[in-house]
Amino acid sequence: MQALELADYRAAVARNYLTATDLADFRAQRDKLFANHPQSAIPRGESFDGLKYYPPNDEFVAEADLREAPGSIDIDTGGPDGVCHYTRAGILDTPWGELSLWWLQSYGGGLFLPVRDATSGPETYGGGRYLTDTVKGTHGRGVEMLTPTRARLDFNYLYNPSCAYDDEWLCPLAPPENTLEVAIRAGELKYH
Repeated sequence: MQALELADYRAAVARNYLTATDLADFRAQRDKLFANHPQSAIPRGESFDGLKYYPPNDEFVAEADLREAPGSIDIDTGGPDGVCHYTRAGILDTPWGELSLWWLQSYGGGLFLPVRDATSGPETYGGGRYLTDTVKGTHGRGVEMLTPTRARLDFNYLYNPSCAYDDEWLCPLAPPENTLEVAIRAGELKYH
């Protein structure tokens, strides 16, 4: 039963990413999903008034070249997922610094772009936020591949990993090389 609920949750996440008409609609659908779905990362029984976000900010939307850069990384989740193995899909040359775009090396794979920045800790989740994790259905909003070597990034879609809401969840966090020195004041704020 729990596996089917999780499959339904991932499908709902993908539908939100693929069908929301704009950022406001996306955020409203995300709040509804977090408030009502049994697989929500919000602890059961906890009062939920919605997620908190920075106001939309066009300064954090840009296109970036993706250049080849071989490499791999292992991120230990500390939980039943164990160590997640990633290979670098390339390095994005963003206006705020370089970010490695990762490919999950497990069945089905998926793009993964975790980010830490100067807001991590004081304003946003200390372990960083995700711009995309396509294995969970986050297609085309935060990271849109325009060509195999160019992407559109919209940091207004930065979101917290599940572990930001409840210690029961364990998540792969942003590696040191995906730390930006600047404050990215876009996307989701700290939950607690």
